[in-house]
Amino acid sequence: QVQVAESGGGSVLAGGSLKLSCGVAGNLRTLVPLAWFRQVPGKEREGIAALATYGATDYADSVKGRFTIWKLKVENILYLQMDSLKPEDSGMYYCAARAGTIDALPNLSPSAYNTWGLGTQVTVSS
Repeated sequence: QVQVAESGGGSVLAGGSLKLSCGVAGNLRTLVPLAWFRQVPGKEREGIAALATYGATDYADSVKGRFTIWKLKVENILYLQMDSLKPEDSGMYYCAARAGTIDALPNLSPSAYNTWGLGTQVTVSS
């Protein structure tokens, strides 16, 4: 059993930065693949950044070069650093885990994840 919980959302002007955090707890929490997703009303949940078991990462094309995903191993906290934010980055951001899985490849597909946080809102104004 794995649990995740996000924090760190808020409002920022375009061009600004935000850092999201996700606490990871439970069995095998140091190995479980993790990812950040974004959802806006009326649209499907979109994979933004993924971190595989041994550290490989992948990003959506829309955020490459601007967002960075990483994890503090000892504290088991997943981060998403978001720089050069744009209004289209606005949405509800979710942390997700693939409980019970060890995978060397990062995965941005929502269907691959079975554990979700409640989300944190990010609003970027122009």
